[in-house]
Amino acid sequence: MTHHVILGAGPAGVIAAETIRKHAPADTITLVGDEPDAPYSRMAIPYLLIGNIDERGTYLRKSASHFDDLRIQQVKAKVRKVDAKAKAVLLDNGTSLSFDKLLIATGSHPVRPPIPGIDSPGVHPCWTLADARAIAALAKPGARVLQMGAGFIGCIIMEALASRGVKLSVVEMGDRMVPRMMGPVAGGMIRDWCEAKGVQVFTGAKVEAIESGAQQGLLVKLASAVGLSSGDAGGALRVRLSTGQTIEADLVISATGVRPAIGYLQDSGITCLQGVLTDARMQTNVPGVYAAGDCAEAFDKVSGKTIVSAIQPNAAEQARVAALNMVGQNAELKGVTQINVLDTLGLISTSFGNWEGVAGGEHAVLTDTSAGRHLSLQFKGDVLVGCNSVGWTEHVGVMRGLVEGQVRLGEWKDRLLHDPTKLMDAYLACAQGQGGWSGAQDARRR
Repeated sequence: MTHHVILGAGPAGVIAAETIRKHAPADTITLVGDEPDAPYSRMAIPYLLIGNIDERGTYLRKSASHFDDLRIQQVKAKVRKVDAKAKAVLLDNGTSLSFDKLLIATGSHPVRPPIPGIDSPGVHPCWTLADARAIAALAKPGARVLQMGAGFIGCIIMEALASRGVKLSVVEMGDRMVPRMMGPVAGGMIRDWCEAKGVQVFTGAKVEAIESGAQQGLLVKLASAVGLSSGDAGGALRVRLSTGQTIEADLVISATGVRPAIGYLQDSGITCLQGVLTDARMQTNVPGVYAAGDCAEAFDKVSGKTIVSAIQPNAAEQARVAALNMVGQNAELKGVTQINVLDTLGLISTSFGNWEGVAGGEHAVLTDTSAGRHLSLQFKGDVLVGCNSVGWTEHVGVMRGLVEGQVRLGEWKDRLLHDPTKLMDAYLACAQGQGGWSGAQDARRR
């Protein structure tokens, strides 16, 4: 009987466990998660903060007996070490798990910026249910909230905060919002949109220090000594920026990015680059050891290199492929999806593939600032290798289909260079003859 140990109880871990059980009814499955709550989706946390769902609404599986019914043993503990040679996992509760097959699906963790005062009360990441509870307690209507980071995750969090009626300021060290997804024009349009919605945005700025409540107590005493009221001494937190400005805040949220949670793999014998390096079967350099989700580094056929693409559709497909191989089937990952669709206070933006373009490639750009619309297409030869858009929702499915399908456009490439809005026509004309008709139908439905 094979023992499958799965490290990580997020979407990748859960889908892998269920897939293994479906195809190997007699095998033993142990699912290790490092949080006390039932397995849940981090992507649901903004909806929890908005109030659209309760905590149970974040759970990946709604039945309390789901994992017991599938005979999936759950262990609540952190992974301290993996010994691939000995086929053992050491946990922080002092126990050790031996395995026949191992799946590494521990996801990502927030980057903790080295800022004085980052550990002050009232400073939180927004990554776990525990974080969400702390934020909800402080992000009351009218509360002053400063958010560090305006990347993809930061903008999702910002949407939730704005819905709670807080007075919101955002600090982004890049020269524009969503710098890893948008160029200067598009990023600037998103910033203008946010400011028009009442959000104070600082780009090209860093938080240099956060003064805690304890420091504020001293300021209150000093204010009193010179005849000022305690209110003149400021709020619970004072955030000092590299621009020289100081922002008062009741809550500071750190959303400065994430990185794969793989530190425990040091000296494990498992090859890690940016993430855990895998082949097309999601297997690592160690036979019987696999990886999936936000911690996995897999091959991307569009860019021609291995990447970590931390989005849930990738986690689900990688987990399925890994699980099938763990039970002895032969499955391969077709490729990594580079897709980002973002709703920032009602403004939809997207990026696909190599949105910044490639050396020697051509591009087409169409911008209508007054209408808040921007479209950028990037070509390599007659193939669309990347694109992004702001305020342009008609062609989202088509853009993804053209980029991921690596559809040869022929003469339609020149037509798109002249008029980028002809994407649907180009897809319908070119995809059918290249086996992409079903995708075109899907694109039309979008």
